[in-house]
Amino acid sequence: MPLTPETLPRHELVGLDCEVVAASNPDVIGISGTVVMETTQMLTLEGADRVWHVPKDSATFAFDLSTETVLVDGDRLVARPARRTENTGDSLWR
Repeated sequence: MPLTPETLPRHELVGLDCEVVAASNPDVIGISGTVVMETTQMLTLEGADRVWHVPKDSATFAFDLSTETVLVDGDRLVARPARRTENTGDSLWR
């Protein structure tokens, strides 16, 4: 499945450039970097000078694809990465 704005929430996020554009915690707004790790509840972004752990459920992320920037509500990403990206079986993400 190609990486498009419609399919982004079902893809592997590690390696994508990302920025926090909205969040319940104003301290994390504006954090940007490359996604280096993903867990069920967190995205880990590596910036120029440090590594940030941002909760998925309380933020909106802007992912930079090669052709455009895609906004994704973090609530859509809250799931085990393997479960969220699976292609077979009964899945809420399919």
